[in-house]
Formats: sequence, C-alpha cells, structure tokens
Amino acid sequence: MTPEAPSSPAEPALTGHALIQSYLRVLDASPGVYRMLDAQARVLYVGKARNLKARVSNYARPSGHSGRIERMIRETASMMFLTTKTETEALLLEQNLIKQLKPRYNVLLRDDKSFPNILVTTGHPFPQIKKHRGAKSAKGTYYGPFASAGAVNRTLNQLQRVFLLRNCPDSQFDTRTRPCLLFQIKRCSGPCVDRISAEEYAASVKDAQRFLSGRSTEIQEALATQMMAASEAMEFERAAALRDRIRALTQVQTAQGINPRTVDEADIVALHLEGGQACVQVFFIRAGQNWGNRDFYPRAGAEIEAAEVLEAFLGQFYDTKEPPRQVILSHPIDNADLMEQALAQKLGRKVELLVPQRGEKAELVAGAARNARESLARKMAESSAQSKLLAGLAEAFALDGPPQRIEVYDNSHIQGTNAVGAMIVAGPEGFMKNQYRKYNIKGDALTPGDDFGMMKEVLTRRFSRLLKEDPDREKGLWPDLLLIDGGAGQVSAVQQIMEEYGVEDIPMVGVAKGVDRDHGKEEFHRPGERPFALRMNDPVLYFVQRLRDEAHRFAIGTHRAKRAKAVGATPLDEVPGVGATRKRALLAHFGSAKAVSRANLADLKAVEGISDALAETIYGFFHENG
Repeated sequence: MTPEAPSSPAEPALTGHALIQSYLRVLDASPGVYRMLDAQARVLYVGKARNLKARVSNYARPSGHSGRIERMIRETASMMFLTTKTETEALLLEQNLIKQLKPRYNVLLRDDKSFPNILVTTGHPFPQIKKHRGAKSAKGTYYGPFASAGAVNRTLNQLQRVFLLRNCPDSQFDTRTRPCLLFQIKRCSGPCVDRISAEEYAASVKDAQRFLSGRSTEIQEALATQMMAASEAMEFERAAALRDRIRALTQVQTAQGINPRTVDEADIVALHLEGGQACVQVFFIRAGQNWGNRDFYPRAGAEIEAAEVLEAFLGQFYDTKEPPRQVILSHPIDNADLMEQALAQKLGRKVELLVPQRGEKAELVAGAARNARESLARKMAESSAQSKLLAGLAEAFALDGPPQRIEVYDNSHIQGTNAVGAMIVAGPEGFMKNQYRKYNIKGDALTPGDDFGMMKEVLTRRFSRLLKEDPDREKGLWPDLLLIDGGAGQVSAVQQIMEEYGVEDIPMVGVAKGVDRDHGKEEFHRPGERPFALRMNDPVLYFVQRLRDEAHRFAIGTHRAKRAKAVGATPLDEVPGVGATRKRALLAHFGSAKAVSRANLADLKAVEGISDALAETIYGFFHENG
C-alpha cells in the first residue's frame, strides 16, 4: 500500500460537492479505499474503488444521487485515501475498515458470531467426537459449520447412538476404571475399559467420518447387511443393536430436513428488504446435507439496493469464516469477480458465486428467501411491540423520550463468597447480549454480603471506564436509563456514585419487590421521590420484570460459573510454571493436590512433562511457603 493521500488539500471551509471536487487533482486511477469524514472527523462512509479518481468524481457531481448519498455528501468535511496494489486487496481492506469503524452510512453486519463444528480428534488410540467452536487449533478433522449449537448437539446425540464414539475428554478417559452412564444407555462402546478393541473402534470412527462426509447411504447398506448376517446367525441381541443404529441414522437425516440432490458444498444466501430493514438467511450445505440455517439483520436503510447489502454482507460474513466452494445468492452483486477472487484467496481454491434461475439451486434459494421474508416480518412485529414498550416506559418513569439503551444491574453471591456483579443491556432491538458485562467483586474491605458496597464497586468501575473511553458520549455506549435491583438504599448509593463522577443527567430507577415479595407488586424508587407502583396488568410492568429477571439470570449464571471454577481450584494453580496440562499430569500421577504437596523431589522429577527445574520450583513452593 502507498501512504495516505493528504487529507486536507482544500480550504477548511469547503464541504460537500465542492470539497470532494478539490480532491480529484491528487487522485489517479489506482485501486484503493476512501473514507468520508464529518466535521468532527467521525467516519461517515468507507468505500472501495477499482479506480479511485473515477469513483470519487461521481460524488463530486451536484445531482443524480439518492437522498441517503446526498445527505452523506453534505456532511462530508474531509476525505482519506489508501491506494492498494490490487482491486481484491481494496475489497478486503474496505470490509475490515467497515467492521472496525462502523460508519453510519455503510451496511453493517451486527451479528458476527462464530459457528460450531464437529471435531473428530487424532493423536489418541480411541478418538473423541465433540462440538468445537473457535479457532481450529486442536488436532483432528473438522466437519461444519453448523448453524447453531443446537444443530450440532442434535447431530452428536444421534451419532453417539449410531457409532458409539466417546465424547469424554482424555483426562477422564485415562482415569476411568468402570464404564460410565453413556455405556449403560448404549451411547458409547466403552473403549476406556476395554469393552471394544482399537480396531473395531477405528472402524466406527471411519464410519462416522464417512457419514459426516456425506456417504450415509453406504453406511446404512453396510449396517443392514451386518444386521441380516447377525439375524441369520441367531445373534438376535447384536441384530437388535444394529437395527437401533440404523433407526438412529435415519433420525439424523430426518432432523436435517430436506437434503439437496445436486449440491454437495455450498452456502445458500438469500436477502429480503422491506421498509428500510434487511434480513439475510444463510443455509449451510455440507457433504450433501443441510446443516441448519441462520438469519442475520444487517444495518441497511430505505434507499440501499439489494446488490449493495448483499455484497457488504458477504465481505463481512466471510472475513472470519471459511467460505464453501459455492455461494448461491438470491440477488446478483456488482463486484462478483472481486468477491470470488477474495474468497478464493481465503480458501486457497476456487469459489463460485451463483445466482441460479432454474433447477434445484433456484428452489433452494427460493426456500431461503421465503425464510428471510418470514423472519423479517416477525422481527418487524417484535420491533414494533418493543417500540411501544419503550414509549410506555418513558411515560411511566417520566423520561424525556423512549430510551435507546437501558442498563440493568444485579449482584449474586452466597454469604458474600464468589461475589459477582452483572450488567445487561436492552434497547429497540431487544436484549443486546454482546453488550452484557460481568464484574468480579474485588473490594477487600467489603463486608461479606454487602449489596450496597458491591453495587457501588460495579457502578464505579462502569462509569470510570465510560468517562475514559467515551467522554463525549459519541459511541452509543452511555445508557439512557439505569434499572437497579433494589430499593431506596441502592438508588441512593448509585446516585452518590453518579454525583462523584459528575454524571447527574442519567435517570435511574430502583426495582424493589413489594411487601409480600410477589411478582406484580414491585415498587419503583427514583431519587428524591416517593415510591410508586404500576397496575398489575400493565405491559410496562411485565417488561420491567423481564429486564430484571434477565439481569438476575445472567448474574446467577456468572456466579455459578465462578463458584464451579473455585471448586475445581487447587494449590497447584498458584505454582509458577504449572499450567493446565502440567496440572493434569501431576494429578494423574499422584492422585491429588495434597499428595503433590507432600511428594519428594525425586518423585516430582519422575512425572512425565515435568522438568528438573520445574520439579524444584514445585517442591520449593510447597516446602518453603507451606
């Protein structure tokens, strides 16, 4: 890449078309990426160009633009440019910048979670089959992606019934002396206690991999042949077991829905636009099987064309995901050749973008488009209901307008131990789970069970961070309303914190249960005002209850996870140089952390994976510090 072109060749007073016109003299026909910024240097739009000069000259024209583009041009106070060596590089850079900067006028994919896979491990005589999400760092063969954890779990559950593969981790497998419950209910063949030979187990692994590769018909025929042979040999128990495995295999295929006949590996991507909102439905076809679907709602606008939405979606969606050999689209995109090159570069082999007009592929797209249309209709109905609830909330609590960001706080602990604070966030789109935060309570001076003190610590950390990261409140991170689980005492404590930080313009409401602590008799507390209640059947009351219950659920879940981690903690966690792998090796060798602490130096050195120097460190830790 070449350095950025000067961002201010024009006079500072110039804006809009005149400003953009002034940049043309410093641009050439190179491919690259441009950014349009407002008077506060906030990025309005990021775009790519095969020819920067030609692309930018379009914005310099005083007419012929949509209302959205015209507004963007009027707000433009400066521009920045980056030239690239190739057009494909410009496309990739554009999508990276959009995800990083989130410009107001770009199409933005808001839900970008990773998808789960099924992993068949290697490096062990009896491979494990399990769900895997995230970087493919573990050794083994991956099958996926699946649309959701539920789709993976259903498939794994049936595969266990068919192929009887273990799902326990190596640490459990190596220490078992008797079969587990999965063996008793015929979900595992019991390799940990030698109930199956390595050769037989390897054959089952191979069959599972053949199924996940789309060769299920061969497996069913082989199982049917084995069942007939067992029946003829009057091995009726074995024949019944094989019959159950065939049924389970059929159930897997039924749960996957309609599997395509002529499509082996593809993503079906269909878009529906309505009322300035967009829904993209993605179906995952792998190994000739339907591995589920997922809907996405990219930020669009009333005047954005389908081609622009779909192109932006593809660039951002596959930025962190491996594309399939074919991507079958409901609408053509403008830069299909560049997108194919970018995806092929990522995959390391050819990727096709198709917009089918007839045949099975067109039928698959039509089905995905129907799902997108129905999903968007449900989403718009929910958004309408949510808007009414937010308006009702504003009226009930005398707010200036419907809140766009509600933060709800709660604490969880057991007699002060493993204390955590939790924050959930809700807005016009419902719960914003990617904005949830948990806080491990650190205050050493707190009295166990001091809810006021815990709430004070959480709010102090929250608002000190906000003032540091977004002092001008430009990033949409500041709440319009705080809901606190508690009464007048909690509200008073929160008000004190807010005053200390000079933040006194954010409304806060304490939600306390009534005298008999029943749902529906909540009292609401505001600073300096008498508590009040809402009608028992008021939809706003149910909405606040839902918010409070979600905060409570999140706080309890966080607390339980922390408590479970504490239960599994051992003194070995504090020894320098002893990580998870060496901790497992020591526990497997000695049986307990106490036995490790009492071991002599020679025994410590005998543990596989423990060097002489680390053995001395462990020995010194327990005998010098103990």
